[in-house]
Amino acid sequence: MSVKQFHIHTFGCQMNVHDSEQMSQVLSDAGYVKTDKVDSADIIIVNTCSVRIKAAQKAHSQLGRLKRLREKRPGLVIGVAGCLAQEYGAAFFKRAPYLDLVVGTHNIHRLPEMIEAVHNNGSRVVDTSFHESVRSLGIHTLPPDGSVNAYATIMQGCNNFCSYCIVPYVRGREESRASGDILNEIRFLADNGIREITLLGQNVNSYGSTLSGDTDFPGLLRMIGRIKGVERIRFTTSHPKDLSEKLAGCFGDIEGLCEHIHLPVQSGSDDVLKMMRRGYTAQEYLRKIDMLRSACPDISITSDIIVGFPGERDGDFQKTIDLMKEVRFDNTFSFKYSDRRGTASERYDGKVEETVKSERLSELQALQESHSMEKNRCREGIVEAVLIEGVSKNDRADITGRTRGNKIVNLPGDIGLIGKTVRVRITQSYMHSLRGEII
Repeated sequence: MSVKQFHIHTFGCQMNVHDSEQMSQVLSDAGYVKTDKVDSADIIIVNTCSVRIKAAQKAHSQLGRLKRLREKRPGLVIGVAGCLAQEYGAAFFKRAPYLDLVVGTHNIHRLPEMIEAVHNNGSRVVDTSFHESVRSLGIHTLPPDGSVNAYATIMQGCNNFCSYCIVPYVRGREESRASGDILNEIRFLADNGIREITLLGQNVNSYGSTLSGDTDFPGLLRMIGRIKGVERIRFTTSHPKDLSEKLAGCFGDIEGLCEHIHLPVQSGSDDVLKMMRRGYTAQEYLRKIDMLRSACPDISITSDIIVGFPGERDGDFQKTIDLMKEVRFDNTFSFKYSDRRGTASERYDGKVEETVKSERLSELQALQESHSMEKNRCREGIVEAVLIEGVSKNDRADITGRTRGNKIVNLPGDIGLIGKTVRVRITQSYMHSLRGEII
């Protein structure tokens, strides 16, 4: 049999990107060959996200384009994976009759045998079953050649059941990996030239709660910080209710832990936070911010915010604006609320009109832009340690990297610096990046 080529389309967050890396690894181990060219692929997998409506819409649009490709090439195998696959299961075949397989979030390891079943039997295959232990969590992968940073999943699933969130339904309940397995994977990455590790989980702060006699998240960070070759450690995502003083202290005394945290607040109104089932008040969130800045005064803080949640009044929205003015986030990812099928808030009364949601989002984003510019201007003239990641997307004559505070820096320099940390004086600030020069 001739060698089959595969191509993976990825939509959504960092966790989906890493899931796609794991899919590539299991397919490569099974003898398939990866290709970046869709037209030459024998197998195409669309790895989907349903947390945000835009990501879901993009995935559906991509599947629609693949329908036309399938019409030209009847032997092409098309599969859908990820959160949308888990959400719809076998019903996906009705939405997209040209699909051959549907792979749930716990079944990445089964991808090769599912493809073989399609080839051998000519029938559709679906597996969206949940397992007590997610086998794909232990798949060691390397990012694309030349990368200096990589992901390592430390846990999967979520036990919080926020009223608007579909994650517990499509990713399952929390499962933490044993610390020894994680440390072995990170040593593997470091031995292969990776200098920056991003730890992934739906709620990394609760890492270890499903393990007996292992460690908690701060303990895991301290163990990773002692691994030779790991220069930088990042993590996402953190739930505010589980952010402890012990974890905040890690930013002050673990050398490799970067001075940045993504801490989704979602709203500044206690009434809305209660309806969201977030488990904290606005004041409790602000106390966590003070705790982080006391431990690490220069920490960069980013967040997620939802506008137009059912029942959100003008006064509730104003409380979100007031919280933003007090915290002054380095950046926020803001969204208009949209119903997600099967969640509690889908059934809530008091849905906010689309025009009102759009107005609130525009006001919030304008405020955030002013705060982002303010934060970036403060970096001008400062010398930053920048890990060079590659060639700049803006100008191929430049190289690009990130500060420990997770800010993008573009600068003139040789590609031989990729993978090295250089001292850079920041010369100019922009909305989403900085410009600098090597000292």
